[in-house]
Amino acid sequence: MKILSSRVLREPLVQFLLIGLVLFGAYYAFPPAQSTAPTVRAVSQPAPSGPASSRQIVLTLDQLTRLATGFQAQWGREPTTQEFDRLVENDTKEEILYREGIAMGLDKDDEIVRRRMAQKMQFLAEDVAAAHQPTAVELKAWFDQNAKLFEEPERVSFRHLYFSPDRRGANARADAEKALAELKDAPQDVKFAGPDPFMFQNYYRDRAAEYLNKEFGPRFTTAVGKLPAGSWQGPIESGFGWHLVFVDTVIPARAPPFEDVEPDVKRAWLADQKAKADQKAYEGMRAKYTILMPAPPPEGAPPPPKPDLTAATRSIPSDMVPQ
Repeated sequence: MKILSSRVLREPLVQFLLIGLVLFGAYYAFPPAQSTAPTVRAVSQPAPSGPASSRQIVLTLDQLTRLATGFQAQWGREPTTQEFDRLVENDTKEEILYREGIAMGLDKDDEIVRRRMAQKMQFLAEDVAAAHQPTAVELKAWFDQNAKLFEEPERVSFRHLYFSPDRRGANARADAEKALAELKDAPQDVKFAGPDPFMFQNYYRDRAAEYLNKEFGPRFTTAVGKLPAGSWQGPIESGFGWHLVFVDTVIPARAPPFEDVEPDVKRAWLADQKAKADQKAYEGMRAKYTILMPAPPPEGAPPPPKPDLTAATRSIPSDMVPQ
């Protein structure tokens, strides 16, 4: 029996359990002194908020998982024990600094904090709207009421001949008018030696007004949109100079079938619902407040003095003041 007891006591697992029992008894016999530092606990659910929990920092399993997942996404591997401890400590440090800053009132009169809080309130309202997924019937009805949003713009195909003011000076327009007289009844692909080289294209196929505005400017785009198809017209001025234009084809604006743009309709519907939810939430909050504005000055009173911006910028380094 003594031999069996000796063998059992020499087992590492038994020794570990005995040591654990001793430490467990010592902990309850001599409890540690209470600390004034905040406690960090890992729990499966968030602890209740209130004055009693203001010195506790609760890390839920979801938060710990988020820390580990973020590390793995950045480095392509799971964190080691030491790395995970640093992640937890950094998250704890950020929370402590945040709470201490709030306690000191550092969030007051801070434009960035103010905007961020307002943005989070908007996100809350938008999340509620996004939770509802529309049916095909709802989307079709909304599309019928907002078909203009999905209308494909008019597109035009044309060829142009360019007359450069840089090469011809004040004669650029007159030279274009002379060329137009020679091109009367000529087809759009006529070989004509008179025009100047153009830095971009000589023929534009199925271009919308938005594209032509960027390429030539709005004045040229508007003029081309009014031209009849099938003959040389002009001269028309652009930001580059003067042009003779032969409109080949015009594709009128049209509203596409619902089935062709259903994914786009759903995105637009969700954006519209979010905007409406945001506005409704704001109107509900706005009704709780009374806005007080300064009273207007009495009639005939001198206007209030304007702020001296020059004096206000004297303390700013010269290299930081816009010129």
